[in-house]
Amino acid sequence: MRRTALAALCLAAAATAGLTGCLPGQNSADDKPKGPFAGLTGGEIADRSMKATTGATSLRMQGDIPDDESNGTIRIDMALNKKGDCAGTMSVGSQGKADLIKTGDTVYMKYDEAFLRAQGKGDPKADTDAVVDMMAGKWTKMSAKGKDAKDIAGFCDLDSVLGGPEEGNSDAKRGATTTIDGTPAIVLHEKDGKDRYTLYVATQGKPYLLKVTSTSKNEPGSIVFTDFEKRVPADAPKGKVLDLDKLGG
Repeated sequence: MRRTALAALCLAAAATAGLTGCLPGQNSADDKPKGPFAGLTGGEIADRSMKATTGATSLRMQGDIPDDESNGTIRIDMALNKKGDCAGTMSVGSQGKADLIKTGDTVYMKYDEAFLRAQGKGDPKADTDAVVDMMAGKWTKMSAKGKDAKDIAGFCDLDSVLGGPEEGNSDAKRGATTTIDGTPAIVLHEKDGKDRYTLYVATQGKPYLLKVTSTSKNEPGSIVFTDFEKRVPADAPKGKVLDLDKLGG
């Protein structure tokens, strides 16, 4: 249960943070291009985009990422900020959904029955039934500083997920213009060895990174970024909450 939740967050982080080392830089192949970011190379645009995106104090990530453990696809929808707060959901194909909130020093999670049964596969049916009866559809909480939650809590920190811009030599190529959810954007084509990435950078307002698509054999997937600088709805659940730290103690 916790292992799959953590895997979802790690993979999402890898899909974004893994690009910070190859984006910045310059591309001398572009010869004074016109249009959005006139005169800038693909690498220079990527550099500006990473600085703007890593400088945001909050954002929302949505995407579908392959999961090696389940051989399925993890869908993640998470809003997070640099204070370490986060709120969102994750699901693994048909294996159910988990809701996650971290606020302050507490991590809250809620699992549906399908998620709990998928995680209990191989365990005695009576044990799985007991877990489902106790936890399905109910909010649970753990200390963010405890060993069972500290890794998940770490990936609720926007600084940890995005990392920081690094200097490097990018061969990003300028592509066509398009729109992502109604926001005008320019397409950049980036490669790192055999891996290929398509980046979509906002051409109006701050040059935020709006979307990244990877065709890497190891980490294919797509992440969309929205809700820059908006409040993260990381409010503690109301009503009865099951304290897993007390149960484990």
